[in-house]
Amino acid sequence: MKVEIDSAALADAVSWTTRVIDARPANPILAGIQLEAIDGTLQLSAFNYETSARHHIEAGIDESGTALVLGKLLADITKSLPAEKTYLSTDGSTLTISSGKSTFTMQLMPEAEYPDLPIVPAKIGQVDAPTFVQAVSQASVAVSREENRPVLTGVRIQFEGDKVVMTATDRFRLSRSSFSWTPQDPAIDTTTLVRGSLLRDVARSLDEHQNVRLDFDTENPALLGFENAGRVSTSQIIDGEFPAVDRLFADEYPIQAVIDKQALIGAIKRVALVAERNAPIRMVFEGQELTLSAGAMDEAQATETLDIDMDGDDITVAFNPSYLIEGLSAITEPYVRMKMTTPVKPVEFNGQQEADSDESMDYRYLLVPMRFNS
Repeated sequence: MKVEIDSAALADAVSWTTRVIDARPANPILAGIQLEAIDGTLQLSAFNYETSARHHIEAGIDESGTALVLGKLLADITKSLPAEKTYLSTDGSTLTISSGKSTFTMQLMPEAEYPDLPIVPAKIGQVDAPTFVQAVSQASVAVSREENRPVLTGVRIQFEGDKVVMTATDRFRLSRSSFSWTPQDPAIDTTTLVRGSLLRDVARSLDEHQNVRLDFDTENPALLGFENAGRVSTSQIIDGEFPAVDRLFADEYPIQAVIDKQALIGAIKRVALVAERNAPIRMVFEGQELTLSAGAMDEAQATETLDIDMDGDDITVAFNPSYLIEGLSAITEPYVRMKMTTPVKPVEFNGQQEADSDESMDYRYLLVPMRFNS
């Protein structure tokens, strides 16, 4: 293999591809990144049995060929290269990397031991990248960190015609985002479950100037694929039954309050300063005012009052302040509508553009209140 390539493009491609390589791979061969020089491109790929990443960039190919080398080391080398051009060449059991006056030599890994990458499923639709990124960010708020409950570490993705719905729950809260997309089949109706951390990783690495293409085989639902700007990722599907969460949303909410979102987040952060770890902050809705409080009688205490627009009876609820802030921060609109039934049943949070407009149902955050001492 003999290749001439732009240094910055190489560094970017290697960095993106090697992000799926585990710090301590279960099999040492999975620490490798596979390089293939063919037809005017350098193709890069990495795999960890759960996720795969493939990228290709233009290159001057003097001699076609393949190489498998340590991925993280190659990433460190390529991001430090000084010149505009880099030259890659294999000779026997080594790969030589030259740029300017710098030269590195890496040992080749045995390609025969490297597993075959999974086949990317067929395209099922596409969406603009900013919409996809926002939906993933919102839905993944409630992804659980309990590795012993794999289904709760996932985001359920429902493809229903021209609508996609992403849902996650950790049993204490639920986050749901919805968006419109362009499906290959307008009658599509299928559901899959993918690990939330992998979904977030894909979203973080997207080129937001290009669409995201989603790949999925409804007949053999083993992988979900993502394509964007020449980059292709696949993720294994989580095998398991996602909880029946739709029943948690109330048909009617007799108590509703509209609040300035940033004012509310600021007040929560200030009041929570005196709350002990895992202690709730209380929210007293009375008339057209919301009073937030935290702390115990014999310790530090804090209260703050906000003006609100409220309909319904007075009510007092208490929440984990971190869960409150995370859910509110995912709302993109300047106002939040809190919708309540009783002090112990889940409260729904929605964003809205104006103080007197309808709420948006594109993002729905459901949070279970905590018990508190009066």
